[in-house]
Amino acid sequence: MRHRLNVISLTRAAVILCMALLLSVTGCAKENPRVVTTFNEAASLPADLPYNPLQWRVITSAIDRQDSTMYTLFGNDQAIGYATRNAQHDYPAGSILALVTWKQQEDPRWFGSNIPSTPKSIEFVTVSVTEDHRTIYLYQEFSGHALNKAAENTNSTLVGRAAYLISQRAAVMP
Repeated sequence: MRHRLNVISLTRAAVILCMALLLSVTGCAKENPRVVTTFNEAASLPADLPYNPLQWRVITSAIDRQDSTMYTLFGNDQAIGYATRNAQHDYPAGSILALVTWKQQEDPRWFGSNIPSTPKSIEFVTVSVTEDHRTIYLYQEFSGHALNKAAENTNSTLVGRAAYLISQRAAVMP
């Protein structure tokens, strides 16, 4: 009799375990209507820029809480290769850096966090070499609602915003 009670108890436990497993699997199968994956269209960049820095890799990024903006410094392959191996700021010819600054907006899916909103400005620094082997820096800024060209200058020495962009240290990444 006692053996029979143990078998019945084990059978009941197995049935309860199977029901719990079935309920947990069917409960997870239903989509959550509150979470919808979307692409942040507001943060995208126009196609008529000289380059698309969103296709490059990140060198560093930061948030300006006072101005409610966030920025990311991107680099093309030459710039990334140099920035990840050198602490100096003597980027080789062919390096292009792009600083994209966005306004911030609250993240609708994560309480207390912010995500990029519309782009505020984009700055490019292109490093090249003249025929007589002098390094020159082309600085371009695009700003405003339509990201129109606001500034452009070429210098053989780093000055102003071009010097600031080139001086940014690469973030340490695994």
